[in-house]
Amino acid sequence: MKTNKIGFIGGGNMASSLISGLIASGHAPEQIWVSDINPDTLTNLKRQLNVNTSANNDDVINAVDVVVLAVKPQTMSAVAQSIAALIQQKKPLVVSIAAGINQNSLSRWLGADAAIVRCMPNTPALVLTGATALHANGKVTDEQCDLAENILRSVGIALWVEDEAELDAVTAVSGSGPAYYFLLMEAMEKAALELGLNQETARLLVQQTALGAAKIALESAESPEQLRKRVTSPGGTTQRAIETFEQDGFTGLVSKALHAARDRSIEMSKQMENS
Repeated sequence: MKTNKIGFIGGGNMASSLISGLIASGHAPEQIWVSDINPDTLTNLKRQLNVNTSANNDDVINAVDVVVLAVKPQTMSAVAQSIAALIQQKKPLVVSIAAGINQNSLSRWLGADAAIVRCMPNTPALVLTGATALHANGKVTDEQCDLAENILRSVGIALWVEDEAELDAVTAVSGSGPAYYFLLMEAMEKAALELGLNQETARLLVQQTALGAAKIALESAESPEQLRKRVTSPGGTTQRAIETFEQDGFTGLVSKALHAARDRSIEMSKQMENS
């Protein structure tokens, strides 16, 4: 991967986190190009990460082997169609990290022969603990698959799905997932204040507990159910809390929420495909 030249169309938060991850994993800054419509964004990227920058997308595409599309979903159609001719001429690997844009739409805008990997990263990539699912179309070679995976692994874990439709479920689980944990943390912090703890104590206890629980889950071979039972002593405080969650339909509510997020992801993809 270190010999490949990688370009980013769009230099926002997700792009900058990927660039930082690539550099941290050994990719040379001079092998990375970024374009963006905001000159301040380019100035900051140049100053902070010492990468190549340009206000012109064509400059980036002409210089690289991989083009990462990191623009907002609502601008993807216009951007993709504006670079389509050069993509067809240069034939780089195209990696899209835009939510809700399926490969049919990308192929229609970029050209049927474009080698495209569609990714669904999440915001913890900003702190190099992301979770990303990837799907490649039939034009992507094995070598290009390895390259795309290595790019996304620079900011966390990267997993392949066999069916692109699975990315809608991925969106519901890990794409939107950080917000669910923040919601639980928010509710726990509020309840802790009601129980008499001060703001600083409540927040630190909630944050560290979330971190600790996630770390145990990642490092243990046991399932979340088994880990929960280990913490839940019969007749104790945790059991009383868990029973309260269950009485109010916590598990069913989580399932309903994830199904709703998956369905909305499907709706958004269809809307973009028909645009």
